[in-house]
Amino acid sequence: MMSYFSAYGIIFVLFLISITIGVILYFISYFFISKNYNFEKTSSYECGFDPFSDITIPFEVKYYLVAILFIIFDLEVSFLFPWTIVFFYIGFYGFFAMIIFLFVLTLGFIYEWLQGALEWD
Repeated sequence: MMSYFSAYGIIFVLFLISITIGVILYFISYFFISKNYNFEKTSSYECGFDPFSDITIPFEVKYYLVAILFIIFDLEVSFLFPWTIVFFYIGFYGFFAMIIFLFVLTLGFIYEWLQGALEWD
């Protein structure tokens, strides 16, 4: 029972050391940095260029749609990684379940493609 707590005690000590180092470095940088604020340091920065317009301009919905589609298909494809690990243990039921899953995923991708969600006009 004591070795169980001593293993977690080492992790707790390392956690305290890392928090202490972080706080010390924060305060050292706070006291020793130069605080010369000017317009160039506090202005907006867009890849080396001056901002073209106001930052409150609305974006097209197409950017959000592509981002959502990427997240959806990326998360669904991530289910393939654990499936490959247990492929030999799940048998035919697991194999055909994943085939159905991939078929539905492919149908969704084809539907989005035919609807023109991936076009950049």
